[in-house]
Amino acid sequence: MEHRLVTGIEKALGWDGPGPVGTVFARGQLADLNVITRLMTPYRLLETIQRRHLANPQLRCYAKGDEVHPSTFLSTAVNRRRQAVNQADMAALGRILNGGGTVVLDHVDFFDPTLEIACRALGWWSGELASANAYLAVGETDGFHLHWDDHDVIAVQLSGEKSWEVRGPSRPVPMYRDAERNLTQPDEVLWAGTMTAGDVMHIPRGYWHTATRLGTGSEGHSLHVTFGLTKRTGVTWSNFLSDATRADELFRTDLESSEDVGQHERLTAKLAALAREYEPQRYLKELRANTPPARHMPHIAAFGPLEYVVAVTEFEPVITREDDIVQVIGGGKHLSFHGRAEPALRALLSGHPVELAGDATNLTTLAEILIKEGLCAPLTAESLSGYTGLVTPVIFSKEPSNWA
Repeated sequence: MEHRLVTGIEKALGWDGPGPVGTVFARGQLADLNVITRLMTPYRLLETIQRRHLANPQLRCYAKGDEVHPSTFLSTAVNRRRQAVNQADMAALGRILNGGGTVVLDHVDFFDPTLEIACRALGWWSGELASANAYLAVGETDGFHLHWDDHDVIAVQLSGEKSWEVRGPSRPVPMYRDAERNLTQPDEVLWAGTMTAGDVMHIPRGYWHTATRLGTGSEGHSLHVTFGLTKRTGVTWSNFLSDATRADELFRTDLESSEDVGQHERLTAKLAALAREYEPQRYLKELRANTPPARHMPHIAAFGPLEYVVAVTEFEPVITREDDIVQVIGGGKHLSFHGRAEPALRALLSGHPVELAGDATNLTTLAEILIKEGLCAPLTAESLSGYTGLVTPVIFSKEPSNWA
């Protein structure tokens, strides 16, 4: 998938692919500022919050550097069936913002199609799951306390400006669940300055940082989004091996009740063999191939013919060909097609929206198969808008027969 945000980030940071993710702190600026207005605007974020049932901590607010109690900005509405639902008190959010506060919406990609597609593009690019948090601040508000994240972050300033301070790690590659606590802040500051609209910054896992709007004027504002990339580790791999051992009766046998003196040797040998069989690269490959889409829209024929379709797998499907058979692996599925279907498969699974021409019967049939298998989904006008100006649609007209 060729997404303008991804290519813009690469150029801004001087990267050639995702290899530097998680390695070094980097800053730059997007050359195409039209991208940032397409991703999110302040009022669009508030409208997104207004139209959703939200709860804390997904929706959070801060004032004077401290978190605001959820009862201040969340209300409970009772519908005509006397069912209670949580929703944002928009008047209260307005007071918090106008008073120099900050509103945070975690996983905004779950609600907004444009950011959902941006996260999918980053996932295809990096080979890791991506999510997005949005931060909206007004006035001379205090920022967050100095902290570190257990995932890599790509921050994009969408509008306004925000001052940052970034320091290095005090513990190499710390984890949320770790062997020891990581509370000592390093003294050396790697960078301190102001992010303006279009600026991009990569903060590796474990790097201490804080963001603030102090000193930027009471009339200003800031909107930035952070894309979180959670990379797999040796601990993740070892946890996978641990789960895989459950299939073996020997590993399910009680240790304390066993009088078999050779049990340790057999356990060690089997665990070593399993680790050799599922070496880290195979584990990562199979993890990406077997991860189903987080969300999927079905095709309901009664609603009318398909017009647009797009791949929705979390990671890019793998398409290979041997003789006259094309194999598609992705989204937890392994599918086989006739070789003549390869051009259409590559278009439908490219991550770009594909327009189905009215006479493209075979292409529509193939699209319906991929939708049924969960690799693709139909696009509505709203979901299609998330690609507009960021991912180029594909018009595929070739009509071979007997594809499946």
